Amino acid sequence: MKRPYINVGIITGKEISLILNGKFNTGEGYTYTGELRASVTADGKILLNGNETEAIEFIPQEDNCSFTLHNVTIGISYHWERQEEQTFIGTLKLISDVENVIAVNVLPVEDYLVSVISSEMSATSSLEFLKSHAIISRSWLLAQIENRDKKTVHKSLQQNIQDDKDCLIRWYDRDDHTLFDVCADDHCQRYQGITKASNPSVAKAVKETEGMVLMYGDEICDARFSKCCGGVSETFDTCWEDKDYPYLQPVSDNTDNQTIPDLSIEENAEKWIRSTPEAFCDTHDVNVLRQILNNYDQETTDFYRWKVEYSQKEISELIHRKTGIDFGEIKDLIPMQRGKSGRISKLKIVGTRRSMVIGKELEIRRALSESHLFSSAFVVDKTDVTDSVPSEFTITGAGWGHGVGLCQIGAAMMGEKGYSYNKILLHYYKNAEIRKLY
Repeated sequence: MKRPYINVGIITGKEISLILNGKFNTGEGYTYTGELRASVTADGKILLNGNETEAIEFIPQEDNCSFTLHNVTIGISYHWERQEEQTFIGTLKLISDVENVIAVNVLPVEDYLVSVISSEMSATSSLEFLKSHAIISRSWLLAQIENRDKKTVHKSLQQNIQDDKDCLIRWYDRDDHTLFDVCADDHCQRYQGITKASNPSVAKAVKETEGMVLMYGDEICDARFSKCCGGVSETFDTCWEDKDYPYLQPVSDNTDNQTIPDLSIEENAEKWIRSTPEAFCDTHDVNVLRQILNNYDQETTDFYRWKVEYSQKEISELIHRKTGIDFGEIKDLIPMQRGKSGRISKLKIVGTRRSMVIGKELEIRRALSESHLFSSAFVVDKTDVTDSVPSEFTITGAGWGHGVGLCQIGAAMMGEKGYSYNKILLHYYKNAEIRKLY
C-alpha cells in the first residue's frame, strides 16, 4: 500500500476569507499569494476576488507555505462551540456544493495525524499514549475510507428503526461525505492543521508507528474512542447501527481487568453509577489532565461521576425545546434499555400530556441538555412529588462521551503508569491485532 493522501473538508459557507502565506500555483499556471475572498454564485460557481471560476486548487511552491482560514467553527453543536482562525499546510482546494463554497485541505495521512493528535489533546502526554492514539486515529480514518469505497459507510442519520407516536429511535454517525474524505470537526476527528504547534513527541509517535493500524481478520478496525468510559467501555450497537464488532466489547478500565457486572440490568447499573469503582479514567490529577485536554476541554472538571439538577420548569421546557414535543410536565424518566456500560439506549419520557420512548444514546443526551449531556449512563432521582409530578430532578451520571473503544483519559493514565502502546491498545480493543500496512 502506498503512503496515502487525504482530503479534509475544513469550512463550508456562502463566503470564505483566507490568506495564502507564500506562493501557490494553480493547475492553470497562475500564482496566488496574500488575501483571497471566495463566495458562491447563483449558478453554483465560485467567485474568487470578484472573478468567476470553477473548482480551483492552490498548490504550495515553497516548503514554508501555508494558508490561513478565518472564522472556522470548532465543536459544532457541542457545549464549547466557538470560532477560530486556523492555519494549514498542504494543498488547498476550493469547491462548490452549488449552495456553498468549501475549503478542502489535501495532505499526506501521516501529516494529518500529527495535527489530529495535537488537536484531540495537549501534545505533552506520554509517548506510548501518543503512539496508541496515532494508531487508532489512522485505523479509524482508513476504515472510513475503505467502507465508503465499499459503499458500506454508515449514514449520518438513521431514524427508520422505529418512528411513531410512541417511540423515536435515532442514531447519528459521521457524515457520509461525498466531496471529501472527512470533515475537520469532532464529528469525524478534530483537525486544526498547524494552528496548534506539535511538539517532537507527536511527530515521533506518528513516525514510529507509520502505516500501523488495528486489524480484525482482513479488515481495518473501526477504532472508536471517547473521552471517559466511566469505568466500563460500551458496545457499538448501543450508540449506532445494530452491529456487533468483536473488538468493540465491554472492557473493565482498571488494572485487575475484573469481571464486569452486567450493567444492562437496572439494579446493577444503579449500584455502579452511584459508586466510584477503581478505574484508570477516575482521576483528578491536574497535571495529567492538563497534558491530555485542551483548554476548552478543561472547562469540564467532573467527568468520571457527575450530577445535573433541573427544576420541573427547567426540565419540561428543555425537553420540549430539544425534542419539539410538548410532554407537559415531566413525571418520570425511565430507562427501558441499557448497554453493557450502563449507558441508556432507550429512555421513556413520561409527561402529563404524553409519553414516548426515545433513543439511542446521543438522542437521549441531546434531549436532556442545552448541548450534550456528558453521557447516557445515568440514574434519576425525583424530589417533592405532588400528584405524580416532581418539583426537581437530579441526574447522576458516569463518563464523558459514548464510551465505545479507547477511553482517552484512561489510556493517558495507562501511559503515565508505564504501559506500552500495544498493551494500551489491546486492553481496549480485545481480539484485535496491530499490523503495518505501509
